Amino acid sequence: MAKRVSMMDGHGGVNKKPSPARVRVAVRLRPPMEKDEEKACVRGLDSQSLEIVNWRNQLETMQYQFDAFYGDKATQREIYTGSVYPILPHLLVGQNASVFAYGPTGAGKTHTMLGNPNQPGIIPRAVRDLLQMTRGVDGKLEEENWSYSITMSYVEIYQEKVMDLLEPKNKDLPIREDKDHNILIPGVTQKTINSFSDFDEHFIPASQNRTVASTKLNDRSSRSHAVLLIKMQKNQQVPPFRQLTGKLYLIDLAGSEDNRRTGNQGIRLKESGAINSSLFTLSKVVDALNQGLPRIPYRDSKLTRLLQDSLGGSAHSVMITNIAPEQKYYFDTLTALNFAAKSKQIINKPFSQETTQAPAHPTMKRPREDVENNTSTRQPKKTKMDSIEESPNMTRDGPNPKKGKLKLSSLDPAVVERLLKLDKILSEKGKMENQLLSTPKRERMALLKKWEESQVEIERLKEKQKELEEKALAAEARLEKSNSSDFELSDSSVNESTFRAPLRTRATSTAKTKKVLRVLPLQGENLGDLTAKGELSGTGLGLNPNAKEEGITVVEKKTRKAHAGRENEPSWEVNMRTDLLQKGREKILNLLNTGSLKELKSLQKIGEKKAKLIVGWREVNGPFKSVEDLASMEGMSTKLVASFLKINILSIVAS
Repeated sequence: MAKRVSMMDGHGGVNKKPSPARVRVAVRLRPPMEKDEEKACVRGLDSQSLEIVNWRNQLETMQYQFDAFYGDKATQREIYTGSVYPILPHLLVGQNASVFAYGPTGAGKTHTMLGNPNQPGIIPRAVRDLLQMTRGVDGKLEEENWSYSITMSYVEIYQEKVMDLLEPKNKDLPIREDKDHNILIPGVTQKTINSFSDFDEHFIPASQNRTVASTKLNDRSSRSHAVLLIKMQKNQQVPPFRQLTGKLYLIDLAGSEDNRRTGNQGIRLKESGAINSSLFTLSKVVDALNQGLPRIPYRDSKLTRLLQDSLGGSAHSVMITNIAPEQKYYFDTLTALNFAAKSKQIINKPFSQETTQAPAHPTMKRPREDVENNTSTRQPKKTKMDSIEESPNMTRDGPNPKKGKLKLSSLDPAVVERLLKLDKILSEKGKMENQLLSTPKRERMALLKKWEESQVEIERLKEKQKELEEKALAAEARLEKSNSSDFELSDSSVNESTFRAPLRTRATSTAKTKKVLRVLPLQGENLGDLTAKGELSGTGLGLNPNAKEEGITVVEKKTRKAHAGRENEPSWEVNMRTDLLQKGREKILNLLNTGSLKELKSLQKIGEKKAKLIVGWREVNGPFKSVEDLASMEGMSTKLVASFLKINILSIVAS
């Protein structure tokens, strides 16, 4: 069972009123180079303040005050005992601590952190004192029931990739955060150190693996950020078997560079761009913390992700700002001092990492020291999605290789589909070598933007489709209206009228095709003349007496000259039997008296509104005596009734 304790003393007691810890900032002034005899642009005033020339007015100076100021005569020991050693005891109570060196290139950051055999830096001094603390804490009897173990990890951030310096083959390691918001590096190599000689055995070869290069400003310029992690575990040997875990981050940041003065080209220029980008993100994090913004951009850079505990997190932090006195470093020095002034306003909230565990079985084997033994971490996933099927099942205590393999079929189909789609997008961009869960924020935001744009495009297409459908329906309505207007009324009865052949209506692509019968009077012909000539028969339909008697027969006449300029135009004529006409009128009258709304709407020129009017008129006045009674209804005229009767009789007879 794990729990957080805000502040604890060495005996495991809990302080009721924990106090937040501010980031402590110390400034160290590098001695001037022998070959540089120019006047210094900065000088110390006392042990906590300094002044720098105002670049706007050379006669004025600007003053800064910090937790500590170390002049060019200060020794490595003074810096260590004054700013670093006081935070080490916090590791014994399960709290985290962090020390990082900041400043422009050539200001002495690496010398402050590492030093040399004659003047050891912060890292060797801190490790030596931690080992001495674990051997006996003031000789107290209460500490006899506690045991200590110390492990170390050493990585560098080179061009936004986390490299394992203890095992150089481990490249581009991911950075994770567990459920307790602890920053972890799964797969990183850990070495157990029991003495300072063990530390030297691992640390010195690892330091040689760090990327360095020569520039115009520095013969051995660090081209990466180096992070040394010292983890101390304090285990209680008697019930309740408490375990306190404290971490010490010792960070040597690469310096910001002005490529106009360093002369960087090619790979050096690319390295400088990655360094300046990560330091710019670090500055944004500090500004966001000071302004109290709801979102802190820790994830925008691998460096700020690792420094999440140090800045605004749970660590006791010390920042040592290295500056140079030469005039040519003036603006670099001024920028570093401004950043240090902002950083000292950051408030951290330290707490103790305490875990209560069951006693270990004596036959249990100790974990390999070269492999990280942290149950809260997960092994890094393979890049390709197909490797999901090859990974072992995860249990509450970690991976369990004895159980079966995790299949894609056992996951939620929606989750699998989303992962596969995202992996496909990454593969198209040539990012198959990057792990899916460690996708940089810039790419994630680009994917989200692309998805939002596609959603907007889909909505636009839907609106366009809806608009086209409305236009098609309006065109169809206009077409039907024009068709109905083509009918011309005649004073003679239907059986004495002459019509042309029906014309086909044009079907639209979005609406269902409707068959419309268009009937026009025969131009240039007289029905009486045709009957007198004997070309129409009264006993049948059409000129052929053997034609069908159940419908309307259309016969093509001989071509004739009807009008000037219209020669050889074929014409058609129609003759309808009187019994069929009467039968159609009776069927329409019956439908008007007994038909439902749906049946009435099936008639031509009768919509939903007129169908309701017919039903209402029928309930008030009784059944229709003749079809012509429709003219007495509101909105109906004799002309409309005649047109309605003609169209529907033709439709009924034709069916």
